Amino acid sequence: MSFSRLIRSRTCNGLTNFFSINQRALSTTTVMPKIRKERDTFGELEVPAEKYYGAQTLRSVMNFPIGGEFERMPIQVVQAMGTLKKAAALVNKEFGLDPKLADAISQAADEVISGKLYKDHFPLVIWQTGSGTQSNMNTNEVISNRAIEILGGELGSKTPVHPNDHVNKSQSSNDTFPTAMHIAVAQEINNCLLPGMTALRDALDKKAKEFQNIIKIGRTHTQDAVPLTLGQEFSAYVTQMTFGIDRVKDTLPRLYMLALGGTAVGTGLNTRKGFAEKTAAQIAQLTGLPFVSAPNKFEALAAHDALVEVSGALNTVACSIMKIANDIRFLASGPRCGLGELTLPENEPGSSIMPGKVNPTQCEAITMVAAQVMGNHVAVSVGGSNGHFELNVFKPMMVANVLRSAKLLGDSCQAFTSNCVNGIVANKEKIDQIMKESLMLVTALNPHIGYDKAATIAKTAHKEGGNLKETAIKLGFLTAEQFDEWVKPENMLGPK
Repeated sequence: MSFSRLIRSRTCNGLTNFFSINQRALSTTTVMPKIRKERDTFGELEVPAEKYYGAQTLRSVMNFPIGGEFERMPIQVVQAMGTLKKAAALVNKEFGLDPKLADAISQAADEVISGKLYKDHFPLVIWQTGSGTQSNMNTNEVISNRAIEILGGELGSKTPVHPNDHVNKSQSSNDTFPTAMHIAVAQEINNCLLPGMTALRDALDKKAKEFQNIIKIGRTHTQDAVPLTLGQEFSAYVTQMTFGIDRVKDTLPRLYMLALGGTAVGTGLNTRKGFAEKTAAQIAQLTGLPFVSAPNKFEALAAHDALVEVSGALNTVACSIMKIANDIRFLASGPRCGLGELTLPENEPGSSIMPGKVNPTQCEAITMVAAQVMGNHVAVSVGGSNGHFELNVFKPMMVANVLRSAKLLGDSCQAFTSNCVNGIVANKEKIDQIMKESLMLVTALNPHIGYDKAATIAKTAHKEGGNLKETAIKLGFLTAEQFDEWVKPENMLGPK
């Protein structure tokens, strides 16, 4: 298939964006981009002359016109592929690969790792072969051609650096792509997710300490309950985030186990003894993370329980964040007709029709993120459960969803911290007013007059619109002095 024909046939799918063809070139049928011819085992294809990818990449673009630009393979995966290709080249050099070729591959891989080649040379989408083979070959072709260029050769010639024989030496798509999955997710967790979660946890902890002496009414079943401090309420959020951080960290040891060296089915066919361990050590050195060779390569290729486990931890974090953000926005409802116990920072106008309205937008954003993460986890769970025999073929979808969840949670935690939590103010007068009106303070009377009489006081006060003290005295259950002595919110905050 000619490149010009491909361009005309794929324009409706937006795939022309992948080839960076300017509009002037497309405006006439006589002016087309320069091309070169590349071959794979299925035949010859015309490839844009300035691109480093080759026939297998272009064939994938032709076969999977799904989603376009917005569904591209995440850059984190591409960069992780660059990392493992560099590590493999360095180890293959030890095992006899021509140093000149190994060094050129390593230099080209560095450019992949940097991200500078992503926009123009990695056009493939998530929705491709479930093993990630096309993305592995996209990486092999790009690094091969860039290495050829570094060595003064001709793009597409596959000499002196061959994409399969040299860049993919001692590797298979079946072990490289799951290795890239683990590298990409581990880096995203360490670089984005955990810093965001930690910032939110620390900000909530600061607020818990700030609010430790503010007594308020508690609520269970969304109804009035006994008192606690606002600091105690926030301490629950702190603990949720702390446990969430711990859960995510607890998944990392399995994520640090790499499939590389298992090749096609986990046996390590076409590798040298020690290749797996040496490449894992190189990857650890390149990333600064404690990657090791997976003890069982058959599991590492056929199942991706480690990613399901990570996604499960992220799902739990999403559940925690949904609860925390909802509590905060409900406590801040108002300003005059809601609970109004908290005031949130006013970041932007809230309505196009109601002047002066300000909404809890950060709470809304992070709860939407939480919902998306929960949905992502469903997809990851389905993908993880569909490893058939020696290979799971839901890899691209799984890693894309886990990466998206980690990125969304990390970013939204940072935004929620900076633009909401840090600026939360307690409305002490409103909190005190609501607490004094609560009928549930009657619970303090249980040890003195019994549950039944206390319940009668609360029901009568509610029915007649009176307060607890007046009603208790009117019913003759206790004196004013006894009420004042026994019903003290500050004495209701913990065990006697």
